[in-house]
Amino acid sequence: MTPAAGQQNSKSKEGSERESIFDRELEDLPPELRWREWMGRIEAVLFASATPVGREELARVVGQGASVEMLIEDIQTELAGRPYELFEATSGWMFRTRIHFADAIKAATDLGEQALAFTEMEMGALCAIAYHQPIDRAGLKDIFGKDVSRDLLARLQFKGLIASGPRAPRPGAPHTFVTTEKFLVTFDLQTLRDLPELDLAVGNAGEEIQARQN
Repeated sequence: MTPAAGQQNSKSKEGSERESIFDRELEDLPPELRWREWMGRIEAVLFASATPVGREELARVVGQGASVEMLIEDIQTELAGRPYELFEATSGWMFRTRIHFADAIKAATDLGEQALAFTEMEMGALCAIAYHQPIDRAGLKDIFGKDVSRDLLARLQFKGLIASGPRAPRPGAPHTFVTTEKFLVTFDLQTLRDLPELDLAVGNAGEEIQARQN
């Protein structure tokens, strides 16, 4: 056995040992306390993650027969009236503050004026990508009547709101752009089907999308 293979087997063994030590089932607890502990575990995992956590990952910390969806529902019920909530994104759940408190957060920390501030052209390009994805730079030029700069698209990618999509069926097969899950979370959308109806004027649609962020 090579040293690398031995190290890999050792890591696999350590992972299996950790899983065997971690008590998912909690059979020594009464049913009500067991359920409460599972709720607490899910809350802890979600609280520690900056990105949505999927059902498969959450199922690792609760009993085999436990319904992650029902646990989530009970947590959401208990959070009623709190300034934060559990939000379901496309790939799982995450904690976020309620939109009602957005102005208070901005006033205290200036978060709203930093990384996710947009110029009019950035919001227009983001809106065009959201409605017409996957779309390449030539497609954006068709919409705006002028080139959309690579720097502008790079800024949207840096903010995590767009990513590279499939190659376009054009000569040279240029890259296309698509929106990301962070785009959905940022603008309070569960799926792209929740986008407001497309206005013929891209700017008007962009204003409505941006209003969801505030």
